[in-house]
This record gives sequence, structure tokens and C-alpha cells, in this order.
Amino acid sequence: MRIAVLGAGAWGTALAIHAGARHEVSLWARDPHQAQAMQAARENTRYLPGIAFSEGLQVSSQALRDCLPNQDVVVIGSPMRALRGLLTHIAPLVTDQVPVAWLCKGFEAAHDGQACLAHEVQASVAPQMRGAVLSGPSFAQELALGKPTALVAASVHSDVQSLLVQALHMNSLRVYANDDVVGVEVGGAVKNVLAIATGLCDGLDLGLNARAALITRGLAEITRLGVALGAKAETFMGLSGLGDLVLTATGDLSRNRKVGLALAQGLSLQQATDALGHVAEGVYCARTVVHRAQTLGVDMPIAQAVVALLDGHINAQQTVGMLMGRGAKYER
Repeated sequence: MRIAVLGAGAWGTALAIHAGARHEVSLWARDPHQAQAMQAARENTRYLPGIAFSEGLQVSSQALRDCLPNQDVVVIGSPMRALRGLLTHIAPLVTDQVPVAWLCKGFEAAHDGQACLAHEVQASVAPQMRGAVLSGPSFAQELALGKPTALVAASVHSDVQSLLVQALHMNSLRVYANDDVVGVEVGGAVKNVLAIATGLCDGLDLGLNARAALITRGLAEITRLGVALGAKAETFMGLSGLGDLVLTATGDLSRNRKVGLALAQGLSLQQATDALGHVAEGVYCARTVVHRAQTLGVDMPIAQAVVALLDGHINAQQTVGMLMGRGAKYER
């Protein structure tokens, strides 16, 4: 099988390394110099240093119009903010028989007044495309190293689900099929915002009780928003809901958690993001998550507190007070 992975960041590279163990994989980088360096070194020294490329992986920066028509599967590994442009560019280059899956997690910054999930972006710019989302609890470094990982391949097309499972379910990676695209995308997007809150909680040394409460109530927020957008409630008890939230909120490799930890130490948001050297999607989509929730009348107090913190309206200690000072509620 021939697979093109567009985007040579950490996650795109990790999936390409995995798939290259069995398939012909072309990892596309926008920068020709970056592509040449990776091809020569046989590793991505910037994002995954020391992890060798698999035999079937080749790096390319050639024009997409030349490489995409020959592919069986296309995977987009760009950040959320680049998805619309990439989908628009490749829409005329792939037939409606070739599935296009995306790895990005988040809400797009408001476009024409609407904060969109990835499948909504695809429906807007490439409605004929047979799209899918690959998501779940996964750090790029661990997947690239061959450590056990499980993902969800979600699409409204059952044959696309099957093809993605066939392409990627092997060795240390299990891939589960799912048809709830909305639920899988909401889980992947909102957990990043909640991971910032959990990092803040741990950075302030509020204790394990507080962390457990925050994760649990965060899952309730994810579920409320997802159901309001048309998702199935049970999806959020799976890999792309509870699984991804627990990993991102507690794992030391989590970028969004690191942002929360840095803010707890008194760093500014700019200092926290500069220190990462990677994209922390929760920082970019927190406001759009809250905006989309407000338009639907969905209460998301943790996400709202994160936005107030990121915007500089409250400090770390005030964020805790904002959440703990709320009135008593009935748990449902």
C-alpha cells in the first residue's frame, strides 16, 4: 500500500515511521532543506531525534500534484490552523476513492464567524472528499519507538474505516473503527484545554484529589459539548474521550500539560509556549471551544477558567478560586 503523510512534525513523522515498516510511505515536508536533511540523516532530528526511519519511509518535498495521484491513502499531519489550506490545495489532486485522514486535534479559529471542527472544515472546502479522523491517546515519541498504542479511525464511510485499519493496525499499534466523527474530534480537541488546567493544578501542588476531580469534571464538560454537537455520549468513555484526556492531562510528554505547569510557576503565556518549541493546540483552540459552547448554551466552567487565565484576566491562584467558589451542583 502507498501512503502519503503530509506534514513532517512529530506526529506526522511518528505515524510515517510506523507505517513505513510495512508500506511505501512518502513523508512530505514543505521545506525542501528540511526534507533533504531528514532523508540524508534518516531521522527527524528536530522533533524525534535519535529515532531511525523505517525502511519503507522516504521524505519528499516535491509538488503535491506530482505525488498524490499515486497514493492509496493520504494522511494530513499538519496543525489545525493549517488544515483548511491543505485540504483546499489537495482537493483537486485526489480522487473520491482515496481516503484522506487528519491527525490534528482542535477547533479551527473562527472562520466566517464559526469555530469549526476538522470534519466541518473538510465539508466546507472539499465536500466530495472521503474524510476520516485518526485520534486517541498517543504521544508521537512513544509511537515512533514502537511502544504499545491504540487509536480510533473514525469516518462516516465504513470502507474508509476498514482501509485505515488495514493500513495501520499492526505491530504495536491497534486501530479501532468508529463512525462517530463528531465525538472523536470533540474528545481530541477539548482534552487539550483541560490538560492545561490539570497542569496548572499539579504545578500549584493542589494534590491528587484535585487532579482526579478536575479530570472527571473535565470529562463531563467534553461530553456535554459533544452531545450538543450531535456526538454519541458513549464515545467519550472510549479512547478518544477518557483515554486521550487521561494521557494528555497526566503524561509528562504532554505539551498542553507543560503549559499549565509553566503558568503555575509564574511564567507568562508567551514564555510558556516559547519554551515548548512545539505547538500546544489547547492554547490555540481554548477560546474557540468556549465560544462554540456558549453558542450552544453548554456550561464549561473549567474551559472558561482556562481562557480567562490565558487571556490574563486572572492569575493561577484566582483560577482555582474561580472553580472552587462555584455553587453546589447535582452530579449527573
